[in-house]
Amino acid sequence: MGKIRLKNIRIHSNHGCLKEEMLIGSDYRVDLEISADLSRPAISDQLSETVDYVHLNNIVKEEMKVRSNLLEHVAKRIIDRIFKEIQEVTEVEVEVSKINPPIGGDVESVSVKLGITR
Repeated sequence: MGKIRLKNIRIHSNHGCLKEEMLIGSDYRVDLEISADLSRPAISDQLSETVDYVHLNNIVKEEMKVRSNLLEHVAKRIIDRIFKEIQEVTEVEVEVSKINPPIGGDVESVSVKLGITR
């Protein structure tokens, strides 16, 4: 087993329940970790035998474009799509963070972390 991590994927999107969030949007950070058997690509040195992190990044970017009220919903969509498109993945953990959330205080970010094993 092995892990692939994508850290600090930065995206601007329009998630949230407030009208301002829907219209103006906010900055987000996504951290992703997947588990898969990486023993074959470790020997073969072939991209076709591993989980392509470019594909993972594209899934995150595309799902973050789809507006949701809740970060939980966005995180679950990312996980579902990874499992649907990449059969080698056995576990996904995703953390979606809203930077400088509009919650009436000096808060750097709020985050939701979901992890699911296939």
